[in-house]
Amino acid sequence: MHRRQVLNLILAGAAFAWPFSVSATQIRQARLWRSEDKVRLVFDLSGPVSYKTFTLSAPERLIIDVSGASLGEDFSQLALNDTVIRAIRSGPLGQGDTRIVLDLSSPVLLNSFLLAPQDGQSHRLVLDLVSAKPIQIAPKVPRETPQISAHPKRDIIVVVDPGHGGKDPGAVGAKGEREKDVVLSIAQLLAKRLKKEKGFDVKLVRNDDFFVPLRKRVAIARQHKADIFISVHADAAPRLTASGASVYCLSEGGATSATARFMAQRENGADLLGATSLLNLKDKDPMLAGVILDMSMNATIAASLQLGSTVLGSLADITTLHQKRVEQAGFAVLKSPDVPSILVETGFISNARDSQRLVTARHQQAVADGLFKGLQRYFEKNPPVDSYLAWEQAQQEDQV
Repeated sequence: MHRRQVLNLILAGAAFAWPFSVSATQIRQARLWRSEDKVRLVFDLSGPVSYKTFTLSAPERLIIDVSGASLGEDFSQLALNDTVIRAIRSGPLGQGDTRIVLDLSSPVLLNSFLLAPQDGQSHRLVLDLVSAKPIQIAPKVPRETPQISAHPKRDIIVVVDPGHGGKDPGAVGAKGEREKDVVLSIAQLLAKRLKKEKGFDVKLVRNDDFFVPLRKRVAIARQHKADIFISVHADAAPRLTASGASVYCLSEGGATSATARFMAQRENGADLLGATSLLNLKDKDPMLAGVILDMSMNATIAASLQLGSTVLGSLADITTLHQKRVEQAGFAVLKSPDVPSILVETGFISNARDSQRLVTARHQQAVADGLFKGLQRYFEKNPPVDSYLAWEQAQQEDQV
């Protein structure tokens, strides 16, 4: 059975069972912390919930609708002095749901998330409210108003490489569809989505129709000190019936399939790359240099496989897959020894159905969204230690 059919059956089953499980979860209590720039409100829950939030103006309010949960107590014990929250109201909403309303003194920026049980803590719903102006706690002695500064941690750098370009059109479909045009559109949409996400920065290898040699593409990733490199393609296959998306990583040995071998040979052409030139090993003993290169390559390939698996899982929710595992072959464009790198085939432009979908704006946006979600999920599990994302996760763990 197709993965999407299984998912639909699970969702349908869950929807059928919902009326019998409402109100199974209680909102046990609320806790509040305040700082000069943020208010954190934590609701302790007896079990998992789903929720949604929205804001209203004139007057300012934040509404939290919690599905499948009832109130265990009111929130009258909370001290709201010196916070942006003027009052908290709550009550039942429909059958087994609860609405919580925060009356606010000014507009806020909201960051909310759920936490699973950990270290003796129950399920929790966390709301971080940041006012448009710093929330002032009355000082005991006169002092200057503190200034909110940008976080000191760096953005995660993603280098997105639209394959081919310029004199190299890539694969061409039966109706003249060109791979270089399709992948540029998808890459631009992915870059646009990444730029909206706090803690991420993105660089495009090309943002127009021009040719970039393979060795230059890798050099651009290393020049920007990329955390990951993702090359976007929509290739042709020997069989016109071949269809679906696939993800490839580098292999130092043989290819994992005949298709992977064919794809690597097609992409590499005559522009082959020697990975030893990419690390600063000129002053090292040749044997030592080889050991360093092997260690770096092995670690990078392992990270690339993990990244590729996460991205492939996200694409499975959007389109059919040509292969349900990450394939490996000797792609020259993936031969950076210290930057995890993947090549994503978004579909086969040689396949009539794939080609028809790949040229539509709707499908291009869906693929870009799927790639973004895969990258986001990977970095949520593997945030670089000096990144904003790692810092944000540490702050959440410390304060809850």
